Amino acid sequence: MGYYDDHYEAHGQTRRKRRSGSFLSTLVGAVLGGLLVLMSIPALSRWDVLPYDVVPSQEERGKPEGESEAPAVRQSVSVDVTTAVTKAIDQVSDAVVGVVNIQEASFWSQGGEAGVGSGVIYKKAGGRAFIVTNHHVVENASQLEVSLKDGTRVPAKLLGSDVLMDLAVLEIDAKHVKKVAEFGDSDAVKPGEPVIAIGNPLGLQFAGSVTQGIISGTNRTVEVDLDQDGSPDWNAEVLQTDAAINPGNSGGALVNIKGQVIGINSMKIAQEAVEGIGFAIPINTAIPIISDLEKYGQVRRPYMGVELRSLSDIPSYHLQATLHLPPNVTEGAAVIRVVPMSPAAQAGLKQFDVIVALDGEKIRNVLDLRKYLYTKKSIGDRMEVTFYRDGEKRTVTMKLARESY
Repeated sequence: MGYYDDHYEAHGQTRRKRRSGSFLSTLVGAVLGGLLVLMSIPALSRWDVLPYDVVPSQEERGKPEGESEAPAVRQSVSVDVTTAVTKAIDQVSDAVVGVVNIQEASFWSQGGEAGVGSGVIYKKAGGRAFIVTNHHVVENASQLEVSLKDGTRVPAKLLGSDVLMDLAVLEIDAKHVKKVAEFGDSDAVKPGEPVIAIGNPLGLQFAGSVTQGIISGTNRTVEVDLDQDGSPDWNAEVLQTDAAINPGNSGGALVNIKGQVIGINSMKIAQEAVEGIGFAIPINTAIPIISDLEKYGQVRRPYMGVELRSLSDIPSYHLQATLHLPPNVTEGAAVIRVVPMSPAAQAGLKQFDVIVALDGEKIRNVLDLRKYLYTKKSIGDRMEVTFYRDGEKRTVTMKLARESY
């Protein structure tokens, strides 16, 4: 028993010595491994292996102990953001103004500012400055004021207004005006061409707002109901744009990339499912209207002297029973009344005649007749009128006069 005990005790001591030596070797290895890891930290940090930055000491940076590092130099960089768009805006923005419609109190209304639109200063002469805007901006105004770029408000005089083209011309003292807008060529614009709308959306709070877009379409035709009776009275030919046009932009400028006014912002389609469809009156169409309003206070258009109604608005019963039209005649403009001593009366037109052509061009309705008369003819021109009377087709020639107001 003593042998076995001594033998196992000696053997156990030997194993304990071996374990102790193995543990010591492991501990030394771990310490050395840790030192190697710590020594490699700067290199690892430079390769973004560690989730934090390790800043080398001054000795590692090659600087003497106690010497401070020079502060980093920060440089301000000025970027020139002048572009063709900003140049165009600079050229015309001072000429775009606010137009304030002030109405007197009455039994039906409280009076005060009824609305604010926009306008464009297009001319300066003889101590006066002239502004074009929309008819609906100045409609029913008792007083008008113009708000300039710097916020100054000055009284304005209405020289003339035309409901058909939705244009009006105002006058202010020229001493308040430093810059006028330049008109461009609206016939030269193309779909996709960049344009800028400038005006006062939602009133003077956002005066001089600028939106950018493109020409979405040219020669668009929009039906306009002037008397709000549910039937269109005029086909307005307009430029379509996706530049944002909001209430208050009316009368403002639609500008090309050269800073030239190519249209007077007029309307937009405001429906929940529609976005980005705005319209402007082409400046080439507006110029003769502006000129007449400035000089005469009204638009001098050729005049026939008839009251008309489209056949499509007349019950089918009366097409034959009253107008005595052949069954194949379903389009035209019926004469409801003839003004005495007018060009129509002198040419021999009578009530219930149905006009179907002017100068050989087919007339389908009253809109066609007005469009041809106002865009193709002038005061003093002769015009051939083809019509039906009692089922018989006839033709007369009339000399157009100027409408007297």
